[in-house]
Amino acid sequence: MIPSSFEYVAPTSVEDALAALAEAGDEGKVLAGGQSLLPVLRMRLNAPEKVIDLGRVEGLRGIREDGDTIVIGAMTTHDEVANSELVKEHAALLAKATAEVADPQIRHRGTLGGAIVHADPAGDLGAPVLALDAEMVIAGPGGERTVAAKDFFTDLFETAVGDGELLTAIRIPKHTGWGAHYEKFVRVAHQWSIVGVAATVKADGGTISEAKIGLTNMGSTPLRAASVEAALAGKSASDVADACSSAADGTNPPSDLNGDADYRRHLATVLTSRAVAAAAAG
Repeated sequence: MIPSSFEYVAPTSVEDALAALAEAGDEGKVLAGGQSLLPVLRMRLNAPEKVIDLGRVEGLRGIREDGDTIVIGAMTTHDEVANSELVKEHAALLAKATAEVADPQIRHRGTLGGAIVHADPAGDLGAPVLALDAEMVIAGPGGERTVAAKDFFTDLFETAVGDGELLTAIRIPKHTGWGAHYEKFVRVAHQWSIVGVAATVKADGGTISEAKIGLTNMGSTPLRAASVEAALAGKSASDVADACSSAADGTNPPSDLNGDADYRRHLATVLTSRAVAAAAAG
């Protein structure tokens, strides 16, 4: 189908983008990589009067160090994140999860910020940014604010980004030397995750000293497997199965054609054990 007609604007600064968004009000939509918005427009599931394309805002791109933190611009593509040496060294979990997003075409067009703001619980990037204790930098009419990942995802397809605001950057504390692995289960290639597990582990001499686990598609938002994280502390890196048995505790997975809730709970336990073992092995 062909989208309904709309006004297209392409600002070159965050300030101009915010001004365009304020002018459009409820009738405006922000275009990042377009991998989620464009299909919605083509199917006429949404018909905005104005589309604000962030593709020319250079200040929203790039990856840099800031002390003990990696800062990733919201318009940085998946391909750039997955292949960044900085991300691989200091936030390996995000690099590995991003490499599993869809296919090369989508990874070259889709953006980290766009995927996070879209907040699809089956998307692959919410769980790793949550597990890495990331912070989201949000700009709006009142200035800039920072929101922790644990407070950013508020409900199904909903985030802390308010009306008239833009996500501008993702700040990730360095996890240098941590092992990492992203384990996802799909029935066919490039499908949304039926269940995914993002695991990053700090191990000393074969013993896990700290672990952080994020779950994909086990609720209306990405979730942390807090009970597993606690159980893994002090465990041998070669014996993690028992500690991962509570991975589905406190979750509320959906039931659909890909599997019912009980099936997903079972998958979460199996995949968490695999992800932790792979992360601990380096």
